[in-house]
Parts: sequence; structure tokens; C-alpha cells
Amino acid sequence: MREMDMEAAAAIRAELAARLAGFERAAPPLHALKPAAVAITVTVEPEGLSFLLTRRSRGLRNHSGQWALPGGRQDEGETEIEAALRELDEELGLRLDSAEVLATLDDYQTRSGYAVTPIVVWGGISPALTPNPAEVASVHRITLAELDQPGSPEFVTIAESDRPVVRMLIGGDKVHAPTAAMLYQFREAAMRGRTVRVAELEQPVWAWR
Repeated sequence: MREMDMEAAAAIRAELAARLAGFERAAPPLHALKPAAVAITVTVEPEGLSFLLTRRSRGLRNHSGQWALPGGRQDEGETEIEAALRELDEELGLRLDSAEVLATLDDYQTRSGYAVTPIVVWGGISPALTPNPAEVASVHRITLAELDQPGSPEFVTIAESDRPVVRMLIGGDKVHAPTAAMLYQFREAAMRGRTVRVAELEQPVWAWR
């Protein structure tokens, strides 16, 4: 990669970091939930600034085939950042260190009993990826512009909850919470420099297990 490309990427990273610096993280929930973390990994692609999104393997016991950010449950003694970076390496073969972390967003409490911490991390210029087929069916480099589609996010009312279900439009598909909630908060912070809270946004009933 030419030196000018590296300089341009560094400038993009600095601008993104400046917007994210304005995000004030809410206090973590007090409920005794299982801690987990996901990585919102920002990369520079020929199509523009992007992030990494996966389709979970059909062979997984929980949430198979769903759209997801790389991540999982924290191991004992791990921090949220350590867990997110470990899962990123295990799922996509992308090894990054804590110096690449740009922000920590709000914990999102899932219906399945987890408190998930989203970690925004800088992945660099078109990083090489080696998806783990046991966990990842496919990996996609989604432009940030996809998060800004008209009518996205969508908020849907369901009989089972008084909280609105949130979903984000990605291409011709729909990504549901918890991933949608975290991507919505990321969009507002990274693209608009705004802080929105998503704790009261609901998951679809089929994601409650």
C-alpha cells in the first residue's frame, strides 16, 4: 500500500476517533448477567469506510444462521476488550491489540441472559480474514453508508413486549437486535457524533432463547 494511502487511512481513523470521543458510555447494568463482548471492526475498503459483519454457522447450537458481530462470552479474568479481540481473532483470524480500540459503547442486555459490551476497533486497510467455518458461515465488509439507508432503523411493535423491536436495513436484508441495537448506537456515534441509548430497544421473540 502506498504511503499516501496509509496517511489517508490515518486521517480517516483520527476523524472517526474524534467523533467517537464524544460518546459518553452509560453505566453498566447492575443485573447479574453473563458478560460478553463483540467487536465492531471498522476497515477501509475500496468501496469506502466499512465494518465487518458475519453470518453465524448453521451448525451452531444458538442463533445459527443469524447476522452477528464477531464476539462471545468473556472468559474468567478477561476484560471486555480482551474478550472482543480474542473472539475477533478466533472467528475471523484478525489479530489486533488494544491500541486499535476506538471506543466502548453501552452494554446491551439480551433476553438470553447476557450483558454484551460492543467494542469499536480499527481494523485497518482491507485486512486479510480467515473465517472459522465452525462459527462463521460468511463474513461481509459492509460500508457504513449501508447503516444510513432511508427508513433505517425500523421500530416494530409486538404483543409480547411494551418495548419496540429494532432492526437495521443492510442491503436488501434486515438485521435484528441485539446486533441491530448496537449498530444503531454505533451509527449515531460514529457517523453523526450523537449519543443515543438503546437499552430499551427489544429483540424479536425468536431471539429470546
